[in-house]
Amino acid sequence: METFLLQAAIYLGAGVIAVLIAHRLGLGSVLGYLLAGVAIAPLLEMVGSHTQDVQHFAEFGVVIMLFLVGLELQPRLLWDMRVRLIGLGGLQVLVTALALGGGLAVGMDWRVAVALGLILSLSSTAIVLQTLGEKGWLRSEGGQSAFSVLLFQDVAVIPMLALMPLLALSTGTGEVPVAGSLTMEGVDAHGVEESLIMHLPAWGQALMTLGAVVLVILVGRYLTRPMFRAIGRTGLHEIFFAASLLLVISISLLMGWVGLSAALGTFLAGVVLADSEYRHELVSVLEPFKGLLLGVFFITVGAGMQFNLLAQSPGLILGLVLALILVKGVILWGLAVAFRIHGHARWLFTFSLAQSGEFGFVLLTYAVGVRVLPDHIANITGLVVALSMMATPLIMIVFERWVSPHVTRSRGAPREADDIEEEAPVIIAGMGRFGQIVQRLLVMDGQRPVVLDNSPAHIESLRKFGIRVYYGDALRPGLLEAAGISKARLLIVATDNQERAIELVRHVKQRYPQIRVIARAASREHVYRLRAAGADSAVRELFGSSLEVGRQALEYLGRSSAQAERKIKAFAAHDEESLQQLFEVWDADTDLFDNEAYMERARSRVVSLAELMADDAEEQLES
Repeated sequence: METFLLQAAIYLGAGVIAVLIAHRLGLGSVLGYLLAGVAIAPLLEMVGSHTQDVQHFAEFGVVIMLFLVGLELQPRLLWDMRVRLIGLGGLQVLVTALALGGGLAVGMDWRVAVALGLILSLSSTAIVLQTLGEKGWLRSEGGQSAFSVLLFQDVAVIPMLALMPLLALSTGTGEVPVAGSLTMEGVDAHGVEESLIMHLPAWGQALMTLGAVVLVILVGRYLTRPMFRAIGRTGLHEIFFAASLLLVISISLLMGWVGLSAALGTFLAGVVLADSEYRHELVSVLEPFKGLLLGVFFITVGAGMQFNLLAQSPGLILGLVLALILVKGVILWGLAVAFRIHGHARWLFTFSLAQSGEFGFVLLTYAVGVRVLPDHIANITGLVVALSMMATPLIMIVFERWVSPHVTRSRGAPREADDIEEEAPVIIAGMGRFGQIVQRLLVMDGQRPVVLDNSPAHIESLRKFGIRVYYGDALRPGLLEAAGISKARLLIVATDNQERAIELVRHVKQRYPQIRVIARAASREHVYRLRAAGADSAVRELFGSSLEVGRQALEYLGRSSAQAERKIKAFAAHDEESLQQLFEVWDADTDLFDNEAYMERARSRVVSLAELMADDAEEQLES
């Protein structure tokens, strides 16, 4: 027990410290976990902890992650992805395996080359989905395309495992090992160990597999709802958590018994439950557990890296890692072009999948067991896989900081900006939900603002409602001039891209200082940055609606309409005054929590608000 607690303390302590440092440096949690694993590897060796054993347990986080992803996808959306799921995913695996295998076949046995090509064609489901989720890119076109490929790869692991024994090298007795002769230690969370139905005839295996899939769908649709409803009546949160884990574990076991991927089975269950009223509760109880297991998994990957091999042949190992990333990147780029993935989505798709993945370790272990790969080749390949996974967060940082700001975020083919045929006193940049409300209010007052937006699909949908919107980037030279900025009185910056909003405000105020600029802000700090850029007014997008909810809450709790309105106005005035006072001590180059002057003044404003509310309460008593 003490050994287990010591190992848990090492893993958790390293993870917490490394992720805090990584976030502070803007590197992301995945890279933090990987570096934590590298740092604690000597310590784990001293206490006798085997990362492989922990990794088998931690891989269950991948299973839970795909269950949660499935909860976000309704069956109709999955059907819409079918072309990219099968076509894009299938071609990615096939073309990458042929390219890598063909290149390696020049200097080694063709069977070894084929096995390595298949292993290296896979990407990291855990790292990619975790990173895309953290950055909010999973629902974008590039994120959905990457997800389609990852899901196909998870399914493709099963036929790859079946193929490995057929590639086996001679045993010296004229026999070739078969899959059933391999005994794998531990239970792999992805369901790749020997299945219970493998000795059945082919038609029996197919029937049992189909039956398992149908059972998952029926359980998800008809059994889980009454089960969770009964549990909900108890009011015991821990029972709901236990039932959620039981559901995921049961499906994982069932998929393993029929030789399918546990990740695929739980993903399917998540899709079935996507329209369930318990979807949000399932996400809330499983999300922390998933995050913890994935963190431990990434730590084990970092701790298991064989740096002695890197020290022996650094040029060879690093060259192979770079070659792998470049070859996969070129193939992914070509597939993105073929499937008409454009702009920002194409770059995101290419950068996110240009590594190998955790299934590579599973296939490597299996390939060595059935004598497809010699030990020394498997060891080098394992290090290349681990280093490519470790490089992924760095690749995504390059994409986010240097590539993403300079590519077009469009769903269709790039197009030229529209010719603007009118001028008006008001220009609105950004026609999302925020901009639409502003535009409708101005139109109701008789104004005809010139509206700009850079989403072709969004513009076409707005035009169907008779709303005139011009396509174009407001920062593009000449577009604002064509919209009549020199004669306009007011510019409303309603875009949801915070950095672009700041850049647009600064651009306009430098060239047209007489124009009044009102900007949409996402947070208090965004308000400060917009004001520093020159905005005359920065309005937080949720502030007004939050005040309205507060006003209704006060009335429901017994305050009169007049009392509630007075409190809301007093709070709003105090908050605006606080914004101005805090802006005076705000420093763009210093984190808010490290700015002592800012924190001191913020604390004093909290005290002044409490005094204001106390004075208001006394006035109510006196009246």
